[in-house]
Amino acid sequence: MKLIENQSLKNLNTFGVDVKAKYFAEVESESELFELLNSSYFKENKYLILGAGSNVLFLNDYDGLIIKITDTILNVIDETPTEVIIECKAGAIWDDVVKFSVDNNFYGIENLSLIPGTIGAAPIQNIGAYGAELSNVLLDVQGISTSSLNQQELQVSDCKLSYRNSIFKNELRNSFIITSVKLRLSKTPKVNINYRDLKEKFNFRSFDNISLQEIRDAVINIRKNKLPDTQNLGNAGSFFKNPTINKNHLLKLNDKNKDLVFFKLDEDTFKIPAGWLIEKCGFKGKRIGNVGSYEKQALIIVNFGNASGREIQNFSDQIISLVDKQFGIILEPEVNFIS
Repeated sequence: MKLIENQSLKNLNTFGVDVKAKYFAEVESESELFELLNSSYFKENKYLILGAGSNVLFLNDYDGLIIKITDTILNVIDETPTEVIIECKAGAIWDDVVKFSVDNNFYGIENLSLIPGTIGAAPIQNIGAYGAELSNVLLDVQGISTSSLNQQELQVSDCKLSYRNSIFKNELRNSFIITSVKLRLSKTPKVNINYRDLKEKFNFRSFDNISLQEIRDAVINIRKNKLPDTQNLGNAGSFFKNPTINKNHLLKLNDKNKDLVFFKLDEDTFKIPAGWLIEKCGFKGKRIGNVGSYEKQALIIVNFGNASGREIQNFSDQIISLVDKQFGIILEPEVNFIS
């Protein structure tokens, strides 16, 4: 186990916010994790599990213990003629898992290509993109209860997954450390290109002659054209969740906004793209000091180099206020604020 005091986190969060952690620990195995959990560093400090730092915004220095799990082992643990089960340790980079599945012709997560982060963080957020979600393939999650220090296994039904939400963000918040994740993938071709951008990319081709690699390449291409590289502009991808409204609210908005973009979820629930709302409020490409809304996608807040976490938070608060004033919709951040 590696433990450092006053560790800079600037290169460990994709916003590039320059903050420090009182203590920072890297653990390579469950035995090292148990060693840390039994130490005074853990017992006497608040803690945070940090994956790739791609969905967090540090508002100030972290006066506690940052834990980074670096175990990246990935194995096929069961297989039938039609499906395969893979187990991945929490430190595995998510896109490496996707690449492994595509390289082996395992279907189910190709639409989630290039999503930043580790697989240990994926169930917490129930990551999703281009018409697919982790919940579609998740089998179970293994981890450690921080109160009892017992190992536990949660089936997908126990994880209470919903849109960018899970039991790990609610009942088990700060009380369960994910150590590995199992996915159930298909060996039978099952492609999903119903999402508009993918339909256009494949020019409405038949599903029968589209390979997994083509889908992965298309998703990567779309994401790279829409999202800024964190090496050039600090960001955490989509900053806000896409909100939902009821039918009455939709009809009122539609009367005033004939170009309103929405997606029907059921008879009385409609999803509105947060990026569209932000753009209509005039924030697309807007910059205030060191912070701005990305010029190609209003949903992404970027750090132009020296922004503090508080500056980024203040910028997001202005967006929330304007969208609420103009549309009566309160945006909810997808990014986790850490103080």
